[in-house]
Amino acid sequence: MSARFFLDTNIFIYSFDSSAPAKQQESRKLIMEALRSNLGVISYQVIQEFLSVASRKFEKPLKTPDLLIYFDEVLSPLCDIYPSLDFYRFAIEVKDQTGFSFYDSLIIASAIRTGCKKIYSEDMQDGREVMGVKIINPFKIKVYS
Repeated sequence: MSARFFLDTNIFIYSFDSSAPAKQQESRKLIMEALRSNLGVISYQVIQEFLSVASRKFEKPLKTPDLLIYFDEVLSPLCDIYPSLDFYRFAIEVKDQTGFSFYDSLIIASAIRTGCKKIYSEDMQDGREVMGVKIINPFKIKVYS
């Protein structure tokens, strides 16, 4: 990977999900590459969503000390965009132009504003390109002909 890429919240959630080992392995690989290469990006929204899910909905919820370690070592170094009124206006325009939900439009707007060329997400339309950013489902089974 030589261009900036955005990681959606589901990548971080799957990295803790031992019930889906293939997704867990792929997620961990993407996160490690994001940190190693300094090309991976997340937004404040990904941090908020992950911390909420990890502290309440994981099979074994993370305790405060573990959340703080993960925040400091993984999430914080990747976060490269924060909300502003101008940013919300842009996300509304993305929503209008694409038909995505507002929350998905926030992710797309974040990727665009940080110069990412790809968004890795299971939850959006795999293969769709939006304003120069390609959405990729990293868990999609590849079929070779």
